[in-house]
Amino acid sequence: MSRTSPDPLANPAAPDALANPAAPATLVATAGPEALVSATGPEALVSATGPEALVTVVGLDAAGAPPHPALAPALAEAGLVVGAARHLAAVPVPAGAGTVALGPLAPALHRLTEVVAAGVPAVVLASGDPGLFGIVRRLRAAGLPLRVVPAVSSVAAAFARAGLPWDGAAVVTAHGRDPRPALNACRALPLVAVLTAPGAGAAELGAGLIGWPRRLLVAEHLGTAAERIRPVTPEQAATETWSDPHVLLSLADSDRVAPGGMRADNQPAAAPAGGWALPESRYAHRDSMITKSEVRALVVARLRPRLGRLVWDVGAGSGSVGIECALLGAAVLAVEQDPGAGATIRANATAHAVDVRLVTGRAPQALAGLPEPDAVFVGGGGVDVLAAVVTRQPERVVLTLAALDRVAPAVGLLRAAGYTVQGCQLSAARLADLPGGSIRLAATNPVVVLTGERP
Repeated sequence: MSRTSPDPLANPAAPDALANPAAPATLVATAGPEALVSATGPEALVSATGPEALVTVVGLDAAGAPPHPALAPALAEAGLVVGAARHLAAVPVPAGAGTVALGPLAPALHRLTEVVAAGVPAVVLASGDPGLFGIVRRLRAAGLPLRVVPAVSSVAAAFARAGLPWDGAAVVTAHGRDPRPALNACRALPLVAVLTAPGAGAAELGAGLIGWPRRLLVAEHLGTAAERIRPVTPEQAATETWSDPHVLLSLADSDRVAPGGMRADNQPAAAPAGGWALPESRYAHRDSMITKSEVRALVVARLRPRLGRLVWDVGAGSGSVGIECALLGAAVLAVEQDPGAGATIRANATAHAVDVRLVTGRAPQALAGLPEPDAVFVGGGGVDVLAAVVTRQPERVVLTLAALDRVAPAVGLLRAAGYTVQGCQLSAARLADLPGGSIRLAATNPVVVLTGERP
């Protein structure tokens, strides 16, 4: 069995996982014809750094370096010092300062709130970078005014000790929560750092990775004289007893992966927890003016949204296509001529907690001056809109057409612009109840989906 400390500060591999933070504030800013629609904008800062930041959070270096020079003056002024017992023992706590040794976090938060209310400076000692799955999240959620002085995190130290780049790594935690998502991240991605926990350490994760081609690096006691980095197979990890604390690095054991275990595109993968191709009931819309879920599934797949790509949603209507692209990591710019529909897009973006930039105006004129797209969905407008889109030469153009007489001109325009064109008609029939408990099929309107791709 792996053993790690339950103290979230005593263990540099143990993040703050004791409570969910308060949800961030909603931000909807409008300027002229364009609007930024956001349900995940940053909450108002508790305070800037300076004298009003009464709580100084100082990370003690997981790589073993001396404390940051900011620690000494912060301690000299502190009336309260909070940290794990080993951290309190490692720094010169002023004789007149009170201390709280961490185990449970709630008593420390209570004391910190009291001293801040009294105008007394406090210091919180943490391991590594306290903003990486660390105590900063809980302190922010408690409304405390913070100044954060980070050190090298346990994750950064582990990768450095292993001599590996990690800009394409996914960092996940198994502390204080179901470890299966962390395990599945290791199964799915070629480079993952896992912050471990009791019952969810290298032994348990290794056992779950048997059968997957993975190499594991287990980093124990980082920054101490007992530091040890061991390469093991999942089978070996499963049979070992691991010391407290440790970080697990999971690397794909495959020639198809770039050196260092990273994906060739240097990106981790993520997908929305609530899925995509959501039912129309998940969106506000007028008079059924929304791309049906069966069609939206294919359209979003054809657009290939992901982190690092910009998608235009032209004739956005309810915004459902653009919002689902945003849920999959893409930057999204929605163009809609109807101000009423713009308000609907704002509401839907807020409901789904994504950022969508809204441009209110009639295409193709509204497209002038917009940043270059990687992919464009044309959900409304005529041939002139499609012509304006292809002049920007995005990699992919996807459009839906209900009228058959528009198909041939659209295909011809795309091909003339150098695109390879694929198309299909989608016809869906949904289950519908009948009186007496019977079930029938209710047909939806057929739609032609065209996809143009630049060679």
